[in-house]
Amino acid sequence: MGIPGEIVEIPSDRPDLATVDVSGVRRAVNIDLLDGQPLRPGDWVLIHVGFALSKIDEDEARAALEFLEGIGQAYEDELAALRDSGPGAEG
Repeated sequence: MGIPGEIVEIPSDRPDLATVDVSGVRRAVNIDLLDGQPLRPGDWVLIHVGFALSKIDEDEARAALEFLEGIGQAYEDELAALRDSGPGAEG
């Protein structure tokens, strides 16, 4: 399961990582798999266990968030996995 997150920052000294906001949780996410795609703050990505898998548009992100919130516990479990995965946890 992947969850959408909005890119908040891509540090110039670590272009392989982005700070991404997922339902209020800010987290460092590896964006290396999206190499070659232009990414900037405000863009949305689909995330799975600390890795951005694809760039998505805002409408697709909102629809996915609504769906995930509707399924309840599975979404909460995915958010918990996001908090516990990857480099540089930010609460």
